[in-house]
Formats: sequence, structure tokens, C-alpha cells
Amino acid sequence: MSWFESLILGLVQGLTEFLPISSSAHLRLTAAFAGWKDPGAAFTAITQIGTEIAVLIYFRKDIARIISAWSRSLVNKAMRSDHDAQMGWLVIVGSIPIGVLGVTLKDQIEGPFRDLRITATTLIVMGIILGVADRLAARDESGGRHRAAVERKTLKDLSVKDGLIYGFCQAMALVPGVSRSGATISGGLLMGYTREAAARYSFLLAVPAVLASGVFELKDASEGGHVSWGPTIFATVIAFVVGYVVIAWFMKFISTKSFMPFVYYRILLGILIIVLVSTGALSPHAAESSG
Repeated sequence: MSWFESLILGLVQGLTEFLPISSSAHLRLTAAFAGWKDPGAAFTAITQIGTEIAVLIYFRKDIARIISAWSRSLVNKAMRSDHDAQMGWLVIVGSIPIGVLGVTLKDQIEGPFRDLRITATTLIVMGIILGVADRLAARDESGGRHRAAVERKTLKDLSVKDGLIYGFCQAMALVPGVSRSGATISGGLLMGYTREAAARYSFLLAVPAVLASGVFELKDASEGGHVSWGPTIFATVIAFVVGYVVIAWFMKFISTKSFMPFVYYRILLGILIIVLVSTGALSPHAAESSG
């Protein structure tokens, strides 16, 4: 991998990680359209560490408060009813599905799941699901001529059951094209949570999963020696800087705006890929490499 490739892929990772459009799909597609080798699952996992560090910094007060309350609740029974302490447990519970499936499906994630036909399908299907979830949220928020507005749930209403559902939604993002934030936010909206609550828990839930995945890939990469370390680290730094800016913008955006622009984009991109693959202009395995 060249330094120019790492620059572009780092920018793509930072720009797309927190938007509901799938960063893994865009890294794969960027390489395919540019005629580069597939950056691979290891590159994706390692550069995601950069974007998750951006989450740690942006939500540092929330994370510090949750860790502090959760730690104290281990020895202080009175603290166990504290919302922040409960959030600590809910993040742990919500991380179980992706941890189990990530290890179980590792070979599929690095192989068959990277087929562009699968990526196109998941872009479209999850786009439709996100659109339906967004419309339901908008209807509840605005009400209508014959119905009153419905108050949606906040993170204080989060239960173990909902946390597990969020977790399984996050695990779907193991398939390129699904989008971690897209799947978890859609799940949250369909369960009746506000846009802000769904996005905030989505970001918090991603931290342990992505950091664990990155460390796991770092270990494998260091033993296998199949990663270009200089360009990969450079891309990770770029992803961190760009990712932080995107988080700040996205959290403001969702407070007043609809997710429909992302829905239209996902569907159009998925259709474009299907057309290109169907006409032979793009191979479903374009840019794939053994790494």
C-alpha cells in the first residue's frame, strides 16, 4: 500500500465510520474503483481504532462517568441503581453478540462477505430499513392531524433486552455494507428511542467492540507480517482527525434533521454497484487480495 492510498483510505474511514453508510463498504469500493488491492479486514479494523479514539475523546465525560459509576457499583450496592452504573453493564451486555459472532464468522468476514454483490444488497436493504425507522420516528415526533405526538424513549429507559437487541444490530455490521451506526441507530429508532439516544448508545457500544477487534487484528498482523505498518498507522491518524470532526457534526445534525439523505445515498450506491457488476464493468471480486 502506498502513502497516497493510505491517505485516501484514511479520509474515507474517518468520513464514513460514524455516518449510517458503512465505512467497510466504502473502503472496499474505494479500492475497487481506484484499481487498488483490497485494503482487507485487518486494515479496516486497525484504522477503526483511530476513529474510536475520536469517540473516546468526544464522549470522554460520559465515558469517564460511566466507568467510574460502574466500578463503584461492583463494591457498593447502593450504586447499582445509578443510571451510569447501569449503562456500564448495558454496554457490556450489548457487546456480547458482536464478540461471539466476530470470532465465529472471522473467515467469512475476511472472505465471502466481501463480495460486492453482498455489499450492494446490504446497502439497499439496510437503507430501506433506516428509512422506515426514520419515518416512524418523525411521525412520533410531529404527530399529525388525527394523532398526538408520541414521547420517545431516552437512554434512561434502556433495558437489558433492548441492549441485547442493539448488540445484535451492531453484529450485523460484520457484513460490509450494513454499517455499524446504521444498524444500531435503525434498531434504536424501531424500538422507540429518540435519534439522539439511538446515536449516542450506538457510539458508546462501538468502543469496546472496535477496540477489541483492532487489538485482535494487531496481534494477528504483527505475527503474520502482512500489514504495511507505516501507511496503516498514517491512515489511522487521518481517520482519527477526520472522525472527530464528523462526530461533532453528526450529533448536531441528527438533533434536527432526517436520516433520509443517507437512505437515498445508500440505495443509489447499491443500485449503481449492481448495474456495474451485472454489465461486467466491475467484478464482484474487484480489488480483492489474499490479505
